[in-house]
Amino acid sequence: MRRTFAAHGAFVHDPASGTTHRAPTPQPFGRLILDDTIVASWPVVTPAELNRSTPASLCWSPVVRCNLHCPQCLDDTRVPELPAADRRRIAGILAAADVLGVDISGGEPLLLRDITDLASTIRDGGRSVVSITTNGWHLTRRAADLARCLDAVRVSLDGPDPARHDAIRGAGSFTRATDGIRAAVAEGIAVQVQTVLMRRTASYLQHLCDLAYALGAGGFTVLQMLPIGAGASMPDEMLTDDEARDLLRALAVPAGLRVRLRTRDAAGNFTVIRADGRVWRNTSDALNIGGIHPLRGVNDLVLTRRDGSP
Repeated sequence: MRRTFAAHGAFVHDPASGTTHRAPTPQPFGRLILDDTIVASWPVVTPAELNRSTPASLCWSPVVRCNLHCPQCLDDTRVPELPAADRRRIAGILAAADVLGVDISGGEPLLLRDITDLASTIRDGGRSVVSITTNGWHLTRRAADLARCLDAVRVSLDGPDPARHDAIRGAGSFTRATDGIRAAVAEGIAVQVQTVLMRRTASYLQHLCDLAYALGAGGFTVLQMLPIGAGASMPDEMLTDDEARDLLRALAVPAGLRVRLRTRDAAGNFTVIRADGRVWRNTSDALNIGGIHPLRGVNDLVLTRRDGSP
């Protein structure tokens, strides 16, 4: 399948999986159409391995509010939300920045009425691919509008059926999410199903993988749980990276579905812009996250603190 990626020299970013790949030959700068099978065959580069002055990709969480209350959520609900004018300002900065991929998350980003305007502003800058990570509750009604401004959507599932998913995310959330995935696929949006790996969910990882394929998603991402945000209170739910790798190796992956594990190691040094408009960055072991400084311009994305330390 040919779809949109973003490239800069040797690096190519996939908006669906959130991975950055090292291309065998330099690629044109900006957004370009490539064969996703070919890109998937190129080596994945973690944030810690990138030799760049700015992050290749980042997560922007402009909203703290959410209609669900997931116990493993990474967001810090104590962070204040900036007003709409500041969201537009930040979108403009990201449109001008040397960043290949921007994933808009939350909270729940589809609660924002201006989400399509924000995504369009970033994408129209011509440098970045744009994705949204959502719980899927509002995806069905917004899929047609999102298809005009997004390169991919990532939908979170915690169980392969209403009983197991809703036990974590809330009543009705499984049906709303799966209906939303079908609607996004029907609109031609590249869809990635993702799940946060916990001890309570590890036993049905195969069923989640099969469900992602049945829903028409192009990929299935397993995210190692991070002890950040609400997840900090659940250390007993965390598996080691080695345990996670063993689970992934045991999966029978349907033909055509791309499965990815984001280990805890691979999440180190990742950049996040939170709803307070500050640049945050995971520690190298991804066991914590710290705020660095407010995002006032593209130079605030440079991968050093103001005192010059990494």
